[in-house]
Amino acid sequence: ICYPDLNVKLVVSHAGLTVGPDGASHQQIEDIAIMRSIPNMKVITPSDAVSVTRLIKNIVDIPGPFYIRLARPSSEILYEENGSDFKIGKGNILREGSDMTIISCGLMVYKSLQAADNLKKNHSISCRVIDCFSIKPIDRDLVIAAAKETGYIITIEEHNYIGGLGSAVTEICSEEYPCYVKRLGIKDIFGESARDSELNLLL
Repeated sequence: ICYPDLNVKLVVSHAGLTVGPDGASHQQIEDIAIMRSIPNMKVITPSDAVSVTRLIKNIVDIPGPFYIRLARPSSEILYEENGSDFKIGKGNILREGSDMTIISCGLMVYKSLQAADNLKKNHSISCRVIDCFSIKPIDRDLVIAAAKETGYIITIEEHNYIGGLGSAVTEICSEEYPCYVKRLGIKDIFGESARDSELNLLL
């Protein structure tokens, strides 16, 4: 698909850990790393139903291969139907903050907003939260601005912390504006089974 740059859109469900009781053999936790390393492939990870709809409509008119990563469980709605733009190669700031930045994608965007609320309430830490739905191409300018303006970045992803969103962010920072980046993800291990009611424990 990618070598001849074919106009193929791969929309893949059941990504990450949250696939239910099927466990490690069914959990896609290395797909972002694989797909973003292939030339011509663009990698998209929507965070809610609104962003899924908008992004899929957007890529229909963009030639070339895309990999769109969807999760199995239902998610909280983060966007209004006619709200934010979803441009390929860009990210969205969902919360402004000055002390640090959380950059996440997919289901972990909602978790990141919850974490930001907790840090503000209990520790008076002001967190910027970025939905990095476009992982390749990634919004380099937004990442650099976060590094310059907040000084600290945490990435959160439902993926192996090797080669995924965190790696993409650290690559940009190391080349453009070095700052402290903490990558939160799966620590290069296989996942485990969990009932639907236990998914938060698994995460």
